[in-house]
Amino acid sequence: MSNDNRKHSSKIVDGVEQAPSRAMLRAVGFEDEDFNKPQVGVASTWSMVTPCNMHINELADSTVKGVNESGSKAVIFNTITVSDGISMGTQGMRFSLVSREVIADSIETVVGGQGFDGLVTIGGCDKNMPACLMAMARLNRPSVFVYGGSIKPGKGRTDVISVFEAVGKYSEGDISDIELLEIESSAIPGPGSCGGMYTANTMASAIEAMGMSLPNSSAQEATSKIKLQDSMEAGKAVSQLINLDLKPRDIMTKEAFENAISMVIALGGSTNAVLHLIAIAHEAKVDLSLDDFERIGKRTPVLADLKPSGNYLMSELIEIGGIVPLMRKMLEKGLLHGDQMTVTGKTLEENLVDSKVYPEGQKIIKEFGNPIKKDSHLRILYGNLAPEGAVAKISGKEGLTFEGKARVFDSEETAMEGIMQGKIIEGDVLIIRYEGPKGGPGMREMLGPTSAIMGKGLGDKVAFLTDGRFSGGTHGFVVGHISPEAYEGGPLALVKDGDSISIDANSNQINISISDKEIKKRKESWKCPKKNQEIGVLGKYRSLVTSASQGAVTTKN
Repeated sequence: MSNDNRKHSSKIVDGVEQAPSRAMLRAVGFEDEDFNKPQVGVASTWSMVTPCNMHINELADSTVKGVNESGSKAVIFNTITVSDGISMGTQGMRFSLVSREVIADSIETVVGGQGFDGLVTIGGCDKNMPACLMAMARLNRPSVFVYGGSIKPGKGRTDVISVFEAVGKYSEGDISDIELLEIESSAIPGPGSCGGMYTANTMASAIEAMGMSLPNSSAQEATSKIKLQDSMEAGKAVSQLINLDLKPRDIMTKEAFENAISMVIALGGSTNAVLHLIAIAHEAKVDLSLDDFERIGKRTPVLADLKPSGNYLMSELIEIGGIVPLMRKMLEKGLLHGDQMTVTGKTLEENLVDSKVYPEGQKIIKEFGNPIKKDSHLRILYGNLAPEGAVAKISGKEGLTFEGKARVFDSEETAMEGIMQGKIIEGDVLIIRYEGPKGGPGMREMLGPTSAIMGKGLGDKVAFLTDGRFSGGTHGFVVGHISPEAYEGGPLALVKDGDSISIDANSNQINISISDKEIKKRKESWKCPKKNQEIGVLGKYRSLVTSASQGAVTTKN
């Protein structure tokens, strides 16, 4: 086969001088004819540390089959993952967002070192999915992403968020020990990513809308036969992309990211999508900012009645056709760029031309004339509390404005203790600070505290502010990613108990009701609290990471 299809692998295996390389590859299964084929790396995030990824080895094997059947040679390798659901609320959660960078680095390292001509990445949990896209953008070799798929619902339509909120109900005495154990034991029945429109399903949908996965790849259950078929087809697709010399940056244009943002909003997706899409865009050399989310949010309604803010699970959206019919509806309304290229080798519009529509009478996806919310639930807020921006998730059910007195905690642990002890009351603005990218370090998710608040029945009575992140499962009146973060002396560091805080999702403002003079006075006397002098990966991350408003990346020049 021509070296045009083997731009990278030919340098590894061609010529007398590369006999040692070929000898090593023969030991892992290469035969004579394989040295003349394009080599495709299959990056598997299989791991038994989380149900999200425990089945991905099977998907990787199916992908390998598809690659090999299409005339290329697959080489499988693994990378890591960290389970948010397991590490949540502990110091271990500091490693979650850090793992995104480690995974991207590790995929780049293997593909670059081994000289693969193409790449298929398979992700199943929150951080390994954007990490896969970041690596693909950096490497810019023909690539396809495969989503591991969504979990089946637990007993009584429960999921992992049900367990977190049950903790709050238990602390209020609303459920018994036995009831808590029953929820714990039945909410997560097997493989797959968390079953609402949480971060994993949000990012899978965004990636599909971006054109980097096959049509409806994002709307398949983890254990379904169609998921295995999707993996095989992805393996075949990457060979076609190699032949076409169609690379990720040809697909991941500014318009492609706008499609992804529109899809995230229409689905009522996670705040984490803001952080991750900006990070992916950075690696793809696309200029994407918080202001793009605000601009697109003004014209894009929330149409999906999906958990956590809504009523339905991803498995139920899958039953009615997934997101392809929604994409068709949005394209017809001019909310998507139909001329964007995708990994099928066709444009988005071409992929949708013969697509199905939703069945009559379905209640999950609303009509444009009757949306869940007429514009975005993701609000980009600015003000004297967030000069560089913050990301709010406000569905409208909790109201669009909030004003209350600050109740300040300097860590997630102390805040959780205060919530469980009943120290947070109606009208409070709960602030958890020093949890940003540098302050954590690692920008922990606050699912434990927000779920406890919901479990205590305070979801619409308390506002929640942090320079950390929120889980895709979080709902309520919440504002995260506040920048600059407290650790770097941002205004959040200057807030005192009792200060009046106002949040307005109509004007997109977040402010503390003290004078500029008082802010300056507090800043002069502020001292950064001593944090652990981290070594290893956390130390490297703290020294390199940008603010949340820039995607919390570690590759910014």
